[in-house]
Amino acid sequence: MTGSFCGCPLFLQIIVSFYPSYPMLSSDKNVATLTELIAQLKVYIELKKDYLKADLVEKIVRLTTALAVAVTLLILTVAVIFYLTLALVHWMAPVTGLAAAFGIVGLALLALLILVVLFRKAWIERPLVRVLAEILLEEDTH
Repeated sequence: MTGSFCGCPLFLQIIVSFYPSYPMLSSDKNVATLTELIAQLKVYIELKKDYLKADLVEKIVRLTTALAVAVTLLILTVAVIFYLTLALVHWMAPVTGLAAAFGIVGLALLALLILVVLFRKAWIERPLVRVLAEILLEEDTH
């Protein structure tokens, strides 16, 4: 919608009509400047949107990498514990018997599991929250 006043859009005509003595909006140069400003603002918004997309992708990649590393470490840790407990059972078997050795190692693992459950906030939740907050709430350093 373009009116007859300087070829300005309607909203600029309304502003000018309230301030008739305000010379800034009355020249074609100022209208061109405003048009250029609006165009630059659109470019800025588009660049900001692209930056936010890139930032989101970076954070998703960092979270996925952290998850992959955690899963790999968990699997390796379980495998190591499994083989160490088997070795411990076979080391204890000549003294206690095979069944008793498995029972003792099983009770030790149960005690370890109870400790992990009791201290899960300090050992698991708080470090996990700290890492996630570090990744997701990281201030922009660019």
